[in-house]
Amino acid sequence: MTETTAENKAVLDVEMIRKDFPVLAKRIHGKPLIYLDNAATTQKPRAVLEEIRKYYEQNNANVYRGIHELSNRATAAYEGARARVAKYLNASAPEDIIFTRGTTEGINLVATAWGEDNLKKGDVILLTEMEHHSNLVPWQLVAERTGAKLRFVPVTGDEGMLDLADIDLMLAEAKMFAFTHISNALGTINPVQELCAKAKAAGVATLVDAAQSSGHQPLDVMSIGCDFLAFSGHKLCGPTGIGALYARAEMQEHMKPYQAGGEMISTVEFHSSEFNVPPHKFEAGTPNIEGAVGLHAALDYLDQVGLEAIREHDFELVNYAKERLTEFKGIRIFGPTEECGGLVSFVFPEIHSLDLATMADQQGVAIRVGHHCTQPLHEKLGVSATARASFYFYNTRNEIDNFIEVIQKIVKLVR
Repeated sequence: MTETTAENKAVLDVEMIRKDFPVLAKRIHGKPLIYLDNAATTQKPRAVLEEIRKYYEQNNANVYRGIHELSNRATAAYEGARARVAKYLNASAPEDIIFTRGTTEGINLVATAWGEDNLKKGDVILLTEMEHHSNLVPWQLVAERTGAKLRFVPVTGDEGMLDLADIDLMLAEAKMFAFTHISNALGTINPVQELCAKAKAAGVATLVDAAQSSGHQPLDVMSIGCDFLAFSGHKLCGPTGIGALYARAEMQEHMKPYQAGGEMISTVEFHSSEFNVPPHKFEAGTPNIEGAVGLHAALDYLDQVGLEAIREHDFELVNYAKERLTEFKGIRIFGPTEECGGLVSFVFPEIHSLDLATMADQQGVAIRVGHHCTQPLHEKLGVSATARASFYFYNTRNEIDNFIEVIQKIVKLVR
């Protein structure tokens, strides 16, 4: 799926890749689909769809609780997926991986199971002003329950970089530092390794929201040095309703169960229970087995495509999109001007973002509009909503050109 140039740079064979995604051949309102909403969710290749179908047709059973062959197969598939995630993240062991419904549940798990036991009145939870609501609201709730306080690393205007001038002073007061790797609203790529190293030196626990980075570039939790890292399967070609939380073994030792029920226990009496060993301690009830199977297939597919090549393709597309968007007078583009994740958010002064997205949809172009679950960030930027185009390795420059043509038609109607 990749070719190597004379400069030893991996280049994607995008036209071949697109054939793996049935939905990309569809027409919307009679127009060829141009799907530019990948930051919200990605499309699924046949390899993932086929593995899910194969699981239900050949191996469907509940995990752990049976001694029959189908249960053994399902258990092997589920635990195989856990080992696959550990390999994908370079975790030290499969036991460091807790399956969740996605990034949101992973962060909630940490906020509840770690936060409520390790935070007390007056402790500081350090976040950033660019956080998704999923990495803000859970900490608001745990702060209310424990008496901890929230502090925020500021964002520097439309370019969307973190102002790290006072980061050492902020970390000196903090107990937990939770932050996004790539902003879903700005495309900012934060220096996770540097931030985790500073936090570790200050004795501060760290959580990385990798929802927007996990399918776009290699991730190595050993190199990053974080205590927790959460991601969602549906943002990297996997199914919805499945994700994973990396949690260092030492951190899991200081966490109570997140939910209670079957499988997360070892012994139950009428008035008390003893809990299972991690990670099962944090996975109550029948898990999303098909989701884990699909996630496994998605990670295999991404490795086949090549994460370094995907990252380079992201940079190429977003830079080209920003270059084309600057052709419009009066447009306001948010996010870094240099290295940026594969998305761009923008507004026109005379066109409401909702109207823009609605008219674009009539031309087969799927983009996202709103505050992108970063309402406080949008309020700081002085806008109620932005339009966002987000790219993945199956998108092309030609699609961006067509997208620009659609915007040109819309602008002419308004101006």
